[in-house]
Amino acid sequence: MNKIKCIVVDDEPLAISLLESYVQKVPFLELVFSTENPIEALDYIQKNESDLVFLDIQMPELTGINFMKILGDKQKYILTTAYSEYALEGYDHHIVDYLLKPISFERFYKSALKAQERFVVNETKEDAHFFVKSSGQQHRINFEDILYVESIKDYVNIRTSEQEYIVLDTLKSMEQQLPESSFARIHKSFIINLHQIKNVSTKKVTLISEQEIPIGESYRMNLLTKIK
Repeated sequence: MNKIKCIVVDDEPLAISLLESYVQKVPFLELVFSTENPIEALDYIQKNESDLVFLDIQMPELTGINFMKILGDKQKYILTTAYSEYALEGYDHHIVDYLLKPISFERFYKSALKAQERFVVNETKEDAHFFVKSSGQQHRINFEDILYVESIKDYVNIRTSEQEYIVLDTLKSMEQQLPESSFARIHKSFIINLHQIKNVSTKKVTLISEQEIPIGESYRMNLLTKIK
């Protein structure tokens, strides 16, 4: 999936600086604009591509709630405020999450993951398959049918519920093509479909189809984060 293009709107310069630094730490987010003036943000959004607004609710020129009412569904939002009483009103709009100041990076990252999940789900509803070349033919493979992908030297083995496809490709390339919400690399040689997991132990994942896939030490935390 492409990076999520982010805008930061807050009337406090320190809050903007903090959110900018957080956005820049997250690999799948891209900061495209930030401002203390919500009117400038509205103008930018009308003229440029963007996906997600980190939006302060209490601003003197225009409140975050009115900002969202003007834009409607053109954007998704993560609200930021020091006042928790605004939470329920905010969720009436296209809200991914609600961040209460002061915002820690851990809490910010959880919101970013929620946003990523929302955008990936939208993408995969439109394109829930891909084509691969195997044995001289182009094969359509539905993402949901994939059990796991295994690296075998210069090739990958895409194992589905029905058969396997040996493809001249790399595991890294496969990782970029598969939706992040449904797949995880859990070993230097394996990507698995998270929806096919039966159980997880310290060193391996057992799939519903009873295949056992090893878990690499450096990949364990990412897997645990995703399944939680």
